[in-house]
Amino acid sequence: MVKPDGVQRGLIGEVIKRIEGRGLKIVSLRMNTISPDSAKEHYAEHAQKPFFNSLISFITSGPSVSMVVEGKNAIAVLRAINGATNPINAATGSIRGDLALDTGRNIVHASDSPESAKREISIHFKESEISDYSRIDETWIYE
Repeated sequence: MVKPDGVQRGLIGEVIKRIEGRGLKIVSLRMNTISPDSAKEHYAEHAQKPFFNSLISFITSGPSVSMVVEGKNAIAVLRAINGATNPINAATGSIRGDLALDTGRNIVHASDSPESAKREISIHFKESEISDYSRIDETWIYE
């Protein structure tokens, strides 16, 4: 997901470029302003944390871009592309390492496990909105 700060800063294309450039495949994409109920469901694991209300307020403050991304080791690769949650600790070359300064405005979100991905995808997309296709360059990406 490109969060509202990334959208407002004009970084959607940069994020997509890094995802696709690495060889991952975007199979669904949507820009919308997430409803408070969907945001609370998406971030349910943080409900008891002190930053929960400000997180919900931020993520619903404007449009974000939700994506379903596939590829070999997609979760680990995407989290590496994003960089550490705290941009100060994010590696140079990662989205957060190159483009962010603050944990509360760190541009992107990625699921941390297959279970989280399945749950989060179901919040943002209907199954019929996810495309099943092969990229023509997959034979050059995977052995």
